[in-house]
Amino acid sequence: MRTLEQFVVVAEELHFHRAAARLNMSQPPLTHAIRKLEDELGVILIKRDKRVLGLTDAGRTFLEQARETLRQAEQAVTATRDVAAGRTGVLRLGYVGSALYGRLPTVIRQFRSTYPKVRLELREATTAAQIAALRDGELDAGVLIPPLTNAQDIAVTPFDHDRLCLALSRDHPLSGHSALAELADEPFVLWPRVEGSGFYLRVVRLCADAGFVPRVAQEAHGMHAVLSLVAVGVGVAIVPESMKGFREDWIRYHPLPAPGAAFELVLATRDPSPPVRALVRSFGASG
Repeated sequence: MRTLEQFVVVAEELHFHRAAARLNMSQPPLTHAIRKLEDELGVILIKRDKRVLGLTDAGRTFLEQARETLRQAEQAVTATRDVAAGRTGVLRLGYVGSALYGRLPTVIRQFRSTYPKVRLELREATTAAQIAALRDGELDAGVLIPPLTNAQDIAVTPFDHDRLCLALSRDHPLSGHSALAELADEPFVLWPRVEGSGFYLRVVRLCADAGFVPRVAQEAHGMHAVLSLVAVGVGVAIVPESMKGFREDWIRYHPLPAPGAAFELVLATRDPSPPVRALVRSFGASG
């Protein structure tokens, strides 16, 4: 590659002394390098007598090919360094539904601005589904809600925090009440325990602390589905407070002051590839 660069400079300058000055070297080694290149190729590239007269036909063809080779080599180096630094590639990010109502959109915009060559694919999924997808190689990272069970192979980075609140349809007789104990006889909408056992148990524990066991009228997959059922009066629910902007025209939200209502979200990863490490740095730096 060095010899190709030397030849290109000589061909552009058509003067060995000026070419040597551009290359920050003395003239004799440059002259020797070009003669050695011609000997290896078995052709004359530069017409010269006591000075350079121009390029031969072979020299002009070699100049075009040398420039293209150097350009491709530079692209190869840049692409390799970009991959190693996590600046290119595809990154599949999962998230629980409530994460979209917290810091996640801002952090995604920042990540895309910093790493514009990384194609970020987003997929909403429950915590359990994300853990399974991380293990199966279908996701590279996920924003989910701990605690995680049997997940010793999953690395987590603190990302965001939230707390639980009550959600009732606006035409519910108790929609103006904010005490959890007052909902003891109401049907609840929850999600399957297997899709987020830690979150599920947190809700059940809050109800137990209020003196009752929730009567589950229907289960729904995902927080948006839970709230959609609340909106049409199927039952009441305990949901992340960050989602209180969802269908406020149909749903009334009430904060829960209990300490057990607070929870955190984490960024979970399993494969320490360069794009994943870049994502972790970006998410951590924006905290």
